[in-house]
Amino acid sequence: MCAHILVAEDDIRQAMVIRRYLEQDGHTVAVVHDGAAAIDEARRHRPDLLVLDVMMPVVDGLQVCRVLRRESELAILMLTARNTEEDLLRGLGLGADDFMTKPYSARELMARIRTLLRRARRAAEVQDEPVDETVLRVGALTMDVGRHEVRCGARRIELTAGEFRVLSVMAAAPDRVFTRRQLLVRTRGANAFVTERTIDVHILNLRKKIEPNPRRPVHLLTVVGVGYKLTDGSECE
Repeated sequence: MCAHILVAEDDIRQAMVIRRYLEQDGHTVAVVHDGAAAIDEARRHRPDLLVLDVMMPVVDGLQVCRVLRRESELAILMLTARNTEEDLLRGLGLGADDFMTKPYSARELMARIRTLLRRARRAAEVQDEPVDETVLRVGALTMDVGRHEVRCGARRIELTAGEFRVLSVMAAAPDRVFTRRQLLVRTRGANAFVTERTIDVHILNLRKKIEPNPRRPVHLLTVVGVGYKLTDGSECE
């Protein structure tokens, strides 16, 4: 599974360590040390995956993620030295595919990269297949799976890939209660390295986008002690 991987890390020594492990795994690697260079390199050479540090000069990693996610479905693995939920929430909300906190083991880093590359390959293969004509409807919420479009009433909603996967699983079985683990397995696979907290982040961001009042949800409901369910609720604004 050889791939072209871009590493954006301002710590030169750390970047070289990551590069060495990636090259030993058979990948071609480009390394940059600031956010502006990461955006330019990604646009020019279209890597298969971006390993992206949050704290970088010129343009920080969160802004890099925001810019590149608008332009492509490039797989993005974010790294941060700060063990805070704020980074996790913002990174996943901007469309990052995975998140690791420093310090981390090289073994775990490589395992997560392999997982993201497999997922990206499967997504590319699906694009070559006949378009999925499935349209899911739950109350005023409509999901066109093939076109990756979501509407709440007449309003179009922009979702990240992770948010779309979670919502489509729940929309296919309205009123069914899903545990966090079930949603994680159905959207990431049984061997996913991300935590169940990732599901909470996606639910939080989805509520901000589809609920008339995210603090008093009527569509994405919490079932205390179990998980979440999607109901038809009231009409979307």
